[in-house]
Amino acid sequence: MADGSANVEGATTVAGDRLRSFIERVERLEEEKAAILNDTKEIYAEAKGEGYDVKILRQVVRIRKMDRAERQEQEAILDLYLSALGE
Repeated sequence: MADGSANVEGATTVAGDRLRSFIERVERLEEEKAAILNDTKEIYAEAKGEGYDVKILRQVVRIRKMDRAERQEQEAILDLYLSALGE
């Protein structure tokens, strides 16, 4: 029976080490994410200080992430809706 409990303890230690590894990796990524968000915020503040409209900059960034076809489809639907409203 001593052998069996040693195997369980060894497995528990290995599982605990693996779990700790996952947690530490996630924590590091969360720290990096916070740093990146702070850097992004500083860039937008700098752009605002130079007279750029931050709301529009964010919109441009979002649009540039889109696939060209998706963007064209959204623009066409927007134009259709505005036309339907007489705008």
